[in-house]
Amino acid sequence: MSKAYKISLALLVLLLVFLTWLEANEPQEINWIPSYAALDKIPLGTKVLFENLKQQDLDLQEVNIPPYEFLNDSTISGTYFFLNNSLGFDEPELKRILTWVARGNTAFFIAENFSQNLLDTLNLKMETLVPKKGISSKPFLNLKDPALENNRPFLFDKETYQDVFIIPDSLPKDVLGVTQLQQDSAKITAPKINFLRDTVGKGMVYLHSTPKAFSNYFLLQDNNATYAEKVFAYLPTQQPVFWDHYYKTGKSFYTSPLFVILNSKPLRWAYYFVIIGSLLFIIFEGKRKQRSIPVIKPLQNQTLDFTRTIAGLYLDRADYKSIASKKIALFLEYVRSQYRVATNEVNQGFYDRVAAMSENNTKEVERLWQFMERLEKKNSVSKEELLELNKAISAFKKK
Repeated sequence: MSKAYKISLALLVLLLVFLTWLEANEPQEINWIPSYAALDKIPLGTKVLFENLKQQDLDLQEVNIPPYEFLNDSTISGTYFFLNNSLGFDEPELKRILTWVARGNTAFFIAENFSQNLLDTLNLKMETLVPKKGISSKPFLNLKDPALENNRPFLFDKETYQDVFIIPDSLPKDVLGVTQLQQDSAKITAPKINFLRDTVGKGMVYLHSTPKAFSNYFLLQDNNATYAEKVFAYLPTQQPVFWDHYYKTGKSFYTSPLFVILNSKPLRWAYYFVIIGSLLFIIFEGKRKQRSIPVIKPLQNQTLDFTRTIAGLYLDRADYKSIASKKIALFLEYVRSQYRVATNEVNQGFYDRVAAMSENNTKEVERLWQFMERLEKKNSVSKEELLELNKAISAFKKK
């Protein structure tokens, strides 16, 4: 192993160690994606809520398939719990959910954006609270029932937007919770509806427009977990709660093994080390063992020598007639390919065209062709006639 090889290898190892140290000590940015997935520990995940519910005296069951498919079983009864930043049901699915509710079950929808067909069915509209100048966009939250209302409203301590429900006066609903953007006073003075209940057949539908109030970030601040406890006080007791995993922005999609590897820090670095190690092996080990490629000289063009040999044989045999015939045939092929003139019909027009295109005299062209015709008709050709033919053809081509 050469000294240069050792130095290069040591530098590469030091570089890898340095990059690993940088990666390990790089501060990770906070992920504010509204996942609401039960396994996510990010601020807007719901791991805290999900784990707390599992510890309660609840029959909590997880659902990983679409509601339309899950509710195909008519024997299912209980509370279907949906929590996401957006809930969009198509008509057949919404109809199946509400039909199931009408049989005496409960649907609990928590989202910022609801599908329009759900809002239309319940005669609801929504609007987003816009902060005025000097007013924070951090929302206050509280419950309406005096038995559940907190003395001080709960605060989501981060600038965000707040969606609320608008209920027509002619269609009263059970208003369960209110909200308001933060003001100087720690009170809700202009309440807007963010939590309500409506009856569908023999069952109940609950709608809540602040999913952030059930996120890890909110529940781990101060006594905000109390807010979730009071909201869940409305859940029917002694019935199973079906936690929906299907309608989740942050649900996992593993499309390939490489996706799994690159999304795990230890696996990602192991993958990088394998690639870098393979490259080092190819660069150093492969270079060391590579065989030299022998230089193969290309074959020489022997066409000219072959032609000279064949011509010599003809001359030695004094077969001037064959040589003249072949020379005439080659010359006619030259005329056809060079001047695009057919040589099977020889007349005055032919002589004129060939003379014009080759820049020869018409008489000279006519004499050359007549001479070639005489040679073709003769049984034998003398050496002098062959030399004269060669001289005439060379003179024709030089023009």
